[in-house]
Amino acid sequence: MANPFVRAQYLLAAHNHRQLPPDGGYEVAFAGRSNAGKSSALNALCQQNALARVSKTPGRTQQLVYFALPPLEDRYLVDLPGYGFAKVPKDLQAHWQAFLDGYFGSRDALKGLVVVMDIRHPLKDYDRQMIGYAVNRGLPAHALLTKADKLSRGAAANALQAVRKELSGAYGDTVSVQTFSGESKLGVEEARDVVARWLEI
Repeated sequence: MANPFVRAQYLLAAHNHRQLPPDGGYEVAFAGRSNAGKSSALNALCQQNALARVSKTPGRTQQLVYFALPPLEDRYLVDLPGYGFAKVPKDLQAHWQAFLDGYFGSRDALKGLVVVMDIRHPLKDYDRQMIGYAVNRGLPAHALLTKADKLSRGAAANALQAVRKELSGAYGDTVSVQTFSGESKLGVEEARDVVARWLEI
């Protein structure tokens, strides 16, 4: 099949469990700290410039944003809220913590998690927490080391090796890792193949 992601389109934004689509089919979630390059990665995978909003302001994504992949039925990409140094009120953080706990704990449609990290600052607490969610649930996770074009080839290879070593030491082979750049399109095909496999398309 030709790239099934090019027709991806916004479906809905959910702020709580009641707003989620029916729990059937296949979905892959994308997580990343604020400004890690998550929106750019989604746009690059789908060969679209403005599918996911790219914001200079950290923490803009305050819902689970669903993108459908027509004409395929029940296939979704899910953009999770980005945190890190976002100035988010404590009560909203608590709400999100509970929502994500429930989402990861009980969502049958969830088939895998892509954790987007800036290759220059990988494996922060948030990244480990998100990978932990997937591993605890028995789901595959894929670490996308973005902005690889900002490093020399040698430095990017060293960073990849270091992250791979730490994750395999902690989680065995349940978490795969790759370098990526939405800017230069490095690794886009590889990442797309991983997501397509999880979605069974």
